[in-house]
Amino acid sequence: MAVWDFIQAQVLGMKWLNELIGIWLSALGLDVKERIGGSVQFFIYDVLKITVLLCVLIFIISYIQSYFPPERSKRILGRFHGIWANIISALLGTVTPFLLLLIYPAVHRFY
Repeated sequence: MAVWDFIQAQVLGMKWLNELIGIWLSALGLDVKERIGGSVQFFIYDVLKITVLLCVLIFIISYIQSYFPPERSKRILGRFHGIWANIISALLGTVTPFLLLLIYPAVHRFY
């Protein structure tokens, strides 16, 4: 179980990044044990962590969408006519937000 604890804390939780930012801020002369120093450390750490998380999610979703090029979507939608074609098109357009809603809670749970 020690391996999973390491992965959860260091890789997924980015504890190493928090420590690195603390060292960096201490080198700049800001005491991270005080309220203002801790707040600055948390802000920088959280912004970087969320940015990395969003980049990973966007990459995963883009990779999944790469399996649906426009020609393939046109071929799928060519089978439908009228209002059903509009409904299926709208459903295909919601793939990205739907995947984001499915993936984000699973990734966020690790934090």
